[in-house]
Amino acid sequence: MMFELVDLEEVRDEMISEIQSDIDQGKLYISERLNGSGAEIYPELLLDAAKEGDIESFTSALGMNFFNSTYLRKKPRGGFSSVKMPHNANATLCEGEFNRFYIRAVCQKAISQDQQFITVYRARSSSNPRIESIRLENQQFQALPLLQDLQESIGVDSALGLPPGPNSGMSIKL
Repeated sequence: MMFELVDLEEVRDEMISEIQSDIDQGKLYISERLNGSGAEIYPELLLDAAKEGDIESFTSALGMNFFNSTYLRKKPRGGFSSVKMPHNANATLCEGEFNRFYIRAVCQKAISQDQQFITVYRARSSSNPRIESIRLENQQFQALPLLQDLQESIGVDSALGLPPGPNSGMSIKL
């Protein structure tokens, strides 16, 4: 399932800058699902993908060998249980985080070109799209508030709801 980020080549410098900024400020999201080696190599692999790769190359580089075999999942009635790591944990993490930095980069580019709005689009096809995703398609958002929201919402869903959760397949374009 290819992820088509239509402005990727135009915004690589901004992506690298956004990633480096989070690294420098010590706020780069490092998933608890990564093992020690994964947590150590993750920033470098993310930067490499931003420089000359894409979501697929990032996912390939951050293989499942960089993840713990289990993780703790919250139980509905409180407490936690240990469950097997999903076989696609790397794809979910790589897609989500690469897309978040791509969105931040598109916002930066739009702002630098005095373009106030960006447009939401489906970057990966889905046979069963979520209602939230369908509602967002072709909507316009102000670039500056979206950028600020994503810069502050590290490792959690953003207040503006973009991107709309893991595996949504949604992104933005200039």
